[in-house]
Amino acid sequence: MTEPRPIAVFDLDGTLADTAHRQHFLEHSPRDWRGFFAAAPQDPPLSEGVALAREAAADCDLLYLTGRPERCRADTEAWLRAHGLPEGPVLMRGDHDRRPAVRTKLEALRGLRATRTVRMLVDDDPLVLAEAERAGFRAVAADWGRTSRELRAGQEREGRT
Repeated sequence: MTEPRPIAVFDLDGTLADTAHRQHFLEHSPRDWRGFFAAAPQDPPLSEGVALAREAAADCDLLYLTGRPERCRADTEAWLRAHGLPEGPVLMRGDHDRRPAVRTKLEALRGLRATRTVRMLVDDDPLVLAEAERAGFRAVAADWGRTSRELRAGQEREGRT
């Protein structure tokens, strides 16, 4: 029996997808989360992240781990296909799950590690990266995107992405 390939876990927003064009939806109170997610299909790909995902797919199965709500699944999967990203399951937060990204993502990583080897996590969120490293995961910083402080607040304080 052969061992399953290790998993490379990739975040989407700010790692593979450039969200700069839609961050304006988050600049006013209340934040327009519906508008923010509705504009996601128009995200340009981040070439550095896409190249790394393709490279990782040579040795690993890919899994996409995002804070996007489940209601965005069809658009998210279509975006991945449209930009030629390697196939892989997409783990999303529940539509009403407002836990911080660091909690939801670390919970998912620990669950994955129970059955598979997780080779690396690629993410743009410094809090997620720090916690992943503390938990023993190899964390790769996606420092090629631009993430506003409003989006960071949404990830950590509002549990939105």
